[in-house]
Amino acid sequence: MAESNLHLTGAREKNNAALGSVIAAIGLTTFKIIVGLLTNSLGILAEAAHSALDLVAAVVTLIAVRLSGKPADKEHNYGHGKIENLSALFETFLLLVTCAWIVYEAIQRLFFKTVEVDASFWAFLVMGVSIVIDFTRSRVLYRAAHKYNSQALEADALHFSTDIWSSSVVILGLIGVRLANAFPTLDFLSKADAVAALVVACIVIYVSVRLGVRTIAQLLDQSPKGLNEKIKQAVEDIPGITDCHQIRIRTSGPTLFIDIHILADPNLSLEEAHHLTEQAEETIRKLAPGSDITVHPEPLPSGKIEPKI
Repeated sequence: MAESNLHLTGAREKNNAALGSVIAAIGLTTFKIIVGLLTNSLGILAEAAHSALDLVAAVVTLIAVRLSGKPADKEHNYGHGKIENLSALFETFLLLVTCAWIVYEAIQRLFFKTVEVDASFWAFLVMGVSIVIDFTRSRVLYRAAHKYNSQALEADALHFSTDIWSSSVVILGLIGVRLANAFPTLDFLSKADAVAALVVACIVIYVSVRLGVRTIAQLLDQSPKGLNEKIKQAVEDIPGITDCHQIRIRTSGPTLFIDIHILADPNLSLEEAHHLTEQAEETIRKLAPGSDITVHPEPLPSGKIEPKI
């Protein structure tokens, strides 16, 4: 009963964090679109497009978090955790599509057409508000992601934290436009808004590629780096276990599934062998909290059994 209540509490916290992101993304996207159109700022419109896709990503995350919490069934023996990995991959695709549009429009404004940008008070206000909201949401999401080992929430948190830097770059672009208007000798800064948009695109591409590589690795069941070696060493340090081998690790959403084989004295009773496997499970759980562990004991070959004194 206590474990069930804990699971429900965790699911509720994850859902609330994801829902908060959806609400924040709706507000930011609307605000940026309005101000971006009024000021003709490509940097702000680029941020609006980024926030719009963040909104789609936040909705996908919300759905993924809810579906991934469903228990395992006959068709999904390892649960539904991979839905979180798929949602993170979808977010990566959306971000790269956004970057393609930003880069194209920025190049157009830099070399082929001139657009007057109004670096007004409202332009600076929308980006300032965006930074405050992004900072708040990213902290909430990171806490929930680390607490429940949720890749979907971590991806969402990564988006919001990246927005902080990209919004800062847009503000620098707007400052450049203001300086160009005030000082004719600094006319080259009139293109600062388009340059800022390109920097935003580069930031988003970098984050997207990192997220995509990590997500694909988990979808392909790549084990966490170095964990196999740590498990082998820790388990073999347990008295009574001679060898730990055939270690297999796969990730499904927030859960690690770990299977290992151990060699032990074949003269152990069933109860003693079971106690040994429980010790192995407890040792592994210290290295990977919340993991689902299966330990398969095997008899040590007779030639390797040490005589009891």
